[in-house]
Amino acid sequence: MVAHIARWDLDKTYLRTEFDSLRDLVKTALERPDQKRTNPGASTLLREMVRAGIRVHILSGSPEQMRRNLEDKLRLDGILWDSLTLKPNLQNLLRLRFRAVRDQLGYKLPALLRARAAVAEGDEDGPAGKETLFGDDAEADAYVYSLYADLLAGRVADDVILRVLERGRVYDDVVAEAMDAARTLDRGDVVERILIHLESQTPPDDFRIYGPRVVPFYNYLQAAFVLHEDGRLGAEGIVRVAVELVTEHRFDGDALARSYLDLARRGHLRGGGVDSLSAALDAWLAQGHVPAVDELRILAARLPAMESGARAGWTPREQPVPDYLALVDSHNPRRHAPR
Repeated sequence: MVAHIARWDLDKTYLRTEFDSLRDLVKTALERPDQKRTNPGASTLLREMVRAGIRVHILSGSPEQMRRNLEDKLRLDGILWDSLTLKPNLQNLLRLRFRAVRDQLGYKLPALLRARAAVAEGDEDGPAGKETLFGDDAEADAYVYSLYADLLAGRVADDVILRVLERGRVYDDVVAEAMDAARTLDRGDVVERILIHLESQTPPDDFRIYGPRVVPFYNYLQAAFVLHEDGRLGAEGIVRVAVELVTEHRFDGDALARSYLDLARRGHLRGGGVDSLSAALDAWLAQGHVPAVDELRILAARLPAMESGARAGWTPREQPVPDYLALVDSHNPRRHAPR
């Protein structure tokens, strides 16, 4: 069986990281692993994905010097991963590549292409599987991930990638490296879903330009609902994420139900998989004195109506190809944030 691949960002996607000022950066760099905070539900979801047989590859903009610290944090959270790629910012500074320190396009796109090539060529378990990508709205993740997906799918020509990288002021040798990697990869509809954590509370409609493959989400229960419908996560995984949100982050039954309703109203859920979710909730509730019983009962009671609403409101949408060249100047929201 071909293993599914999940590619995760760390800062503001998995970790609750602040880096909007120099003080924030210093504080983040000095934090011990046990002081680093995880976004609610993220660690539980990631553990459940690994339990489901998904292979986790982490691609972060954090500097390479934080590797040991970040690895220790992941181990504390019980996370297993296949690879952890960090940004060579010290090397960039020593080479006077100051643009590269903040640049995400010139870092993440080549890194994604290299990682795909490495998995495709060296996977002992068989051919590389499809991918689900996790990012956030504080950087350029939706843009870079979508560009990567459309390149692999053959929807974007190599010359467009070249022009995008040049217009994005990516260094020449990095451009050459990315183009070389792109030419070695087989084309296919590889990226199944792009999940964008709305850390900065960006309006979800801002991401419609990228089509239905991109799903903006507010909490990790929503991400779990999507993965369940995609057939990548068991219903028990959804229950465990919901339990964490209730017991550790003060979600109530209404908040759990609204998480589903919000996704359904935005057209990201078809209403599938609710029978298995209902069964998983019933099995949890039947255990007796277990955490979050009252709140899960509320979710279970509302599932049938929510399923009907999702099915009635869902309409298939075609996957567009954005004008990546036109978007390259505005793809990173942090560059345009008020100071």
